[in-house]
Amino acid sequence: MAEAPPETAGAEAQPEPTQPELPEARAVGPLEVIVDDAALAAAVERLRGGTGPVAVDAERANGFRYSARAYLVQLHRRGAGTVLIDPTAFADLSPVQEAIGGEEWIIHAASQDLPCLREVGLEPATLFDTELGARLAGFERVGLAAVTERLVGLRLRKEHGASDWSTRPIPRAWLEYAALDVEVLPDARDALAAELEQQGKQEIAAQEFAYALERRPKPPAAEPWRRLSGIHTIRDRRQLAVARELWLARDALASSTDTAPGRLVPDRSLMAAVTADVDSKGRLAARKDFSGRASRSELDRWWSAIERGRATEELPQLRVRSDEPPPPRFWKNRRPEADARLKAARAAVQAAADELSMPSENLLMPDTLRRVAWEPTAPTPDAVAEVLRAREARPWQVAAIAQRIAAAFVEADQAVPEPSDTDS
Repeated sequence: MAEAPPETAGAEAQPEPTQPELPEARAVGPLEVIVDDAALAAAVERLRGGTGPVAVDAERANGFRYSARAYLVQLHRRGAGTVLIDPTAFADLSPVQEAIGGEEWIIHAASQDLPCLREVGLEPATLFDTELGARLAGFERVGLAAVTERLVGLRLRKEHGASDWSTRPIPRAWLEYAALDVEVLPDARDALAAELEQQGKQEIAAQEFAYALERRPKPPAAEPWRRLSGIHTIRDRRQLAVARELWLARDALASSTDTAPGRLVPDRSLMAAVTADVDSKGRLAARKDFSGRASRSELDRWWSAIERGRATEELPQLRVRSDEPPPPRFWKNRRPEADARLKAARAAVQAAADELSMPSENLLMPDTLRRVAWEPTAPTPDAVAEVLRAREARPWQVAAIAQRIAAAFVEADQAVPEPSDTDS
């Protein structure tokens, strides 16, 4: 056999050329945490003297503390540098609000930070949400690190986001991380605004940012203890009462000590205590599956809760009645016309989202679509638009999909066979 030419003998597929690694972002600062009135006053003057929008972020201690309060507030403005404020050191941050409250604020994923910022008296007049804007622009990756790489050309190290920000003093490495979260935002905002303008989505973004600013969190659940992980497996009302009392006892302790409930006794341990049906406090303490830092130190608390649940005459219902539609997997048998409408409308919304190069859930929330399909909505654009507006759909969403959903409903209604006499 003839030898292969030298250039092809033993040839292997060559790896794709690698892209040069982006430079790592470096914090500019200042990185000193402001904890007194004099330093706060100086920072406020710096912010007043800056130009353009104000980048804002907040760090919490989720998973460590019971509260969702802010333990660090970061601000950055061109010409003013970075301001790091410990909000727990101040009873009043109104000087900051007065200085920048009327400016546009740049926040990445504003829905996460606005509640804790409002709690300390900080709220913008207008908003530019870089995470939401990236979704509207059709970016596949919308985390701050990915957005920064794409729009600013810098690499962020996201390594302290899940830290316990109630720690004092805050380590310097954490402060560098926190400062960068706002220092990259002005450039990211400008580049993203240009991208949205190029795609013709300025008005869409403006409506979404305004809605994000106006929207308020849902009211607390009437029975928050039903969020206990695994509670759906309980089929006995007495056991459900025990689960309720254990959850309430843990929640009271977590609130009084400002500790995340799961760090006291995890959900799986509460569920183990519910289903084990032990007959004494000692037997509860002997169970290896009843664990957690407070499982033994607060044993009297847990046993009292179990006894209350076993003695109460107020037994909770196994299932709570809801005005929400049932899961779509049940629709075909329970309401076939709604099932057909939902499937047709989903396809219509997805097609419209593809044309706009954005996720379908940003064009219309899946829950809103399910409710519109489940309700007896007339298959006309006006009727669909009215229901969408009642569900807080924005004008651009209504204009983009009301007619398409109505047409999908007409198509679905025609495809569903009329019930015959033999079906009755």
